[in-house]
Amino acid sequence: MHPFRKAVEAHDLGAVEALLAEDVVFTSPVAFKPYAGKALTAAILRAVDQVFTDFHYVREMASEDGRDHALVFEAKVGDRKINGCDFLHMNEAGEIDDLMVMVRPLSAAQALAAAMGARFEQIGREASAG
Repeated sequence: MHPFRKAVEAHDLGAVEALLAEDVVFTSPVAFKPYAGKALTAAILRAVDQVFTDFHYVREMASEDGRDHALVFEAKVGDRKINGCDFLHMNEAGEIDDLMVMVRPLSAAQALAAAMGARFEQIGREASAG
């Protein structure tokens, strides 16, 4: 089991943040432009932890060299069931330097966008403080 998966499933957000590279790039399923940096990515992931309920991973895949991982998940956003995948890339130090999330269906992605949009100011404040 990948350490990111283990930390997310345990809601250990400190451990999640510790796995991120300082220059991590986070590509959101609901934002046009990627977000850069550990503080901002960690703040986004803390907000996601509040938005998702019944979150669990259902499958994990890894490349032969162990630097790329796909973690398939299921969760709920409000009353909408959501399926998605966290795509992780590890740098040479073993830190996550690229995290891309994709989700479906559209109605759940829209619910996620609305829920995260409502937390965007909080995310910005947390990232600036971090």
